[in-house]
Amino acid sequence: MAKRAHVYISGRVQGVCFRMAAAEEARRLGLSGWVRNRRDGRVEAVFEGEPGTVARMVEWCRQGPPHAYVETVLDVGDERPEGLAGFRVRGSV
Repeated sequence: MAKRAHVYISGRVQGVCFRMAAAEEARRLGLSGWVRNRRDGRVEAVFEGEPGTVARMVEWCRQGPPHAYVETVLDVGDERPEGLAGFRVRGSV
């Protein structure tokens, strides 16, 4: 059964290629979803896939790419998977 995680990542996560690195890792893991910057300085992401794989991706977000400094990863709760196809980098909001 598929799982969905909707996370907000805060810290030094913009201007350090976080979105591109997250998209690359999500695709490598075979996850669907999206990632985007927010005007408040956080990165927001949705990951869909097998529960263990989604958990690994959320754990990856706690470290991020080499130049990131992650302070918190907030998972806003279990949501029903939407059946997203592929993984995209969305525009900022």
